[in-house]
Amino acid sequence: IEALKHLASKYNIEWPEQTISEEALGEERRKASERESLQIVNNFVEGYFNRILNEDEEGRAIGLSYFEERGFRPETIAKFKLGYAKDGWDYLLQDAQLNGYNLDFLKLGGLVKENEQGKVYDAYRNRVIFPIHSISGKPIAFAGRYLVKDPKSPKYVNSPETPLYHKSNELYGLFFAKQAISRQGIVYLVEGYTD
Repeated sequence: IEALKHLASKYNIEWPEQTISEEALGEERRKASERESLQIVNNFVEGYFNRILNEDEEGRAIGLSYFEERGFRPETIAKFKLGYAKDGWDYLLQDAQLNGYNLDFLKLGGLVKENEQGKVYDAYRNRVIFPIHSISGKPIAFAGRYLVKDPKSPKYVNSPETPLYHKSNELYGLFFAKQAISRQGIVYLVEGYTD
């Protein structure tokens, strides 16, 4: 706001009286800080899942082999920053906390959950991971597809609505396709992440 006021004064533009209360301004700052913190956590988590896919023995044997069997080329895996979530209750949680990431933001992003007994656990386990990027290329959500059919578990686990992610406003892969869409003037919409 101060920068806008300065520019308005510099160019003799009339600035309206401040109608935003200090309380509302404080709330906006809190929300902006929350979004920024959640973005930092999502950046870490995207790197974590990608590292597990490419460097961890389980990730390479299960996740990477799945993508290869589906015909994914290494450059596609790298471009979309695909990942893998290990088959365990709290691998992500432990790694995130070891690296100083706040549990509240892991929960807010739907990356970990808490059961009735207060036990916190990873939301994504034994799944290949598809990071969902904003139009500017930032990871804002995640989708995890199971590899072993389990009648007790859904095929996909998806991020909930968050301050960064509103499902109805996002289109998977748009960041990577936007220039080609603009050049060619055409786009094909398909249903699944691997389509």
